[in-house]
Formats: sequence, C-alpha cells, structure tokens
Amino acid sequence: MDQFKQIETFVSVAQRGSLSAAAKIEGVQPAVIGRRLDALEERLGVKLLVRTTRKLSLTFEGVAFLEDCQRILNDLANAQASVSLGGVKASGHIKMSAPAGFGRRHVAPLVAGFQADNPEVAITLDLSDRVVDLVNEGFDCVVRLGELADSSLASLKLGEQERVVVASPAYVARAGTPQRPDDLLQHECLALGPDGPQTRGWHFVIDGRHQWLRVHGKLRCNDGAVLHAWALEGRGIAWRSMWEVGADLRAQRLVRLLDPYAAPAIGIYALFPQRRHLALRVRLLMEYLKNRYAAASYWDVTSA
Repeated sequence: MDQFKQIETFVSVAQRGSLSAAAKIEGVQPAVIGRRLDALEERLGVKLLVRTTRKLSLTFEGVAFLEDCQRILNDLANAQASVSLGGVKASGHIKMSAPAGFGRRHVAPLVAGFQADNPEVAITLDLSDRVVDLVNEGFDCVVRLGELADSSLASLKLGEQERVVVASPAYVARAGTPQRPDDLLQHECLALGPDGPQTRGWHFVIDGRHQWLRVHGKLRCNDGAVLHAWALEGRGIAWRSMWEVGADLRAQRLVRLLDPYAAPAIGIYALFPQRRHLALRVRLLMEYLKNRYAAASYWDVTSA
C-alpha cells in the first residue's frame, strides 16, 4: 500500500508541477510529499525528479515511469468503474472534436450536460469539419460521421442516422418528382463543393447494388447548413441527414424523395488514439453520448 501511495504521489506531483500543489490536494504538508518521493526513488534506485527552489522537472527515467504509472492508475479506475460506476467520480481534462453542424446541435449540448453531472471534469470541444490529427494535436477523442478510413485508431459506434433526398413542395410542384436516382441528372441538385465529403456522389441502392451518383446543379456550397436553407427556399434537391431535416419533414416544409433507393443509415462514431487504456472520464462521456443517441425520443426532440 505504501508503494502504491508513492506512485500516486509521484503522478500527482508530476501533473501539478510542485510538491506544494500536490500536498494541498491531499491536505498534508509538502514535507510528507517529499518523503514519499524520496522513498520511491530510493526503492527504485533511480532519480525521477529534479527539484530546485524554483521549479521541478522530470528526468528521462521519470518521463518513462510517469507514462507507465498513469496507465496503471487509469486501468485501476476503469476496473473500479466496471463493477461500480455509481461509486466512481470522473475527473481531469478531455479534449475532443466533432463536425461543426452536427457538433453544435448534438454534441455540444450533451457535453455540457455531462460536465454538469461530472463537475470535476473539464472539457475543450473543437467544432470543425476538417479531419483533425488525434495524436499530434493532442485530442482524446473525436466524433465522426459516415465511413471510417482504415487506420490504427480505435473506434466506438455511438449511433446511426439516415440520410434522405429532400426538396420543398414548391420545387416538386415546379420541377416534378424524380422516380429513379438517374432522374436527378435532369434536376437542380444542391451538392457539397468538390472538396467536400461527397466526392463520390450521392449514395443509393439500385437493384440491390450500392451506387454513387454524381449530381449537378447551378448551386454548390461546402456548408451543409447553406444547402439545407437552399432546399427550404425551393432552389433544388438536397441529400441531407435526418438530424438536420427531420423537423422540416414533419412540418411538411420538405418532402422525401427516392425512398425505395435509400442507402443504409450512416454511423456516428467516436475515435480514440487507443482503446485499451482509455481514461475513465473519456469512457464515461462516450457512454453518455451513446445512451442518448440510442433513444429514438432524443432525435424526435432535438430535430424539432
């Protein structure tokens, strides 16, 4: 037990940058913290920390030992959580990213709710449609929609969403209703810009085969919210996710087209640099998102 306490103290000091800060958290004198560190270094036979009156720094051996210790403590927290989640409090900082539009409506509100339930957790949320580099940019997790490229990243499916072809009643009355996907070539289609995620086109299942149709139109934009607005204005046909257009369909501001050829729902995924040693706070946040997305009532309310 003394050895484990020494390890906890070493991690606390390394993370907080001083003996006094670690001592304050535990409610003991800095001298107690110092004695634990001395005992740990003596037992290991190696110097872990260089301590001066002005600063504290890790030695080469200390950096390597810290990484292993943090992993051990995370594993212990996860093990405790697996048998008694109600008795474990998440703490620490989470840096995460999500697509801008989806993130504003379906990540940010839930993140705020999770943080309110876990006040010892701090969260930095980056909303961007660019593909962030989890490892080099220091992200703990990212939320992504659709197909996942092959990579060494670990993933967890949080839910799924249907994508639908939609248009306003005014556009359909003016231009007619396409009966098959190929008919879209005769219509004004509102597509993402050439550098967007729909470079292969719109996805359909035709005669049991998955096919991608490159559509055309006089209006293109790299912002899905603009395409949604243009569809509502009757400027063309759009291919959007239900989380975005569900309320408009219920209010009959938009109508669904080509449903017999609809592609399967796309996945909502969380990606991590690794899965085995996932921090408890990240694990609990992902479970929180997954539980919310799994409820049909959630989408009925949040898409309103």
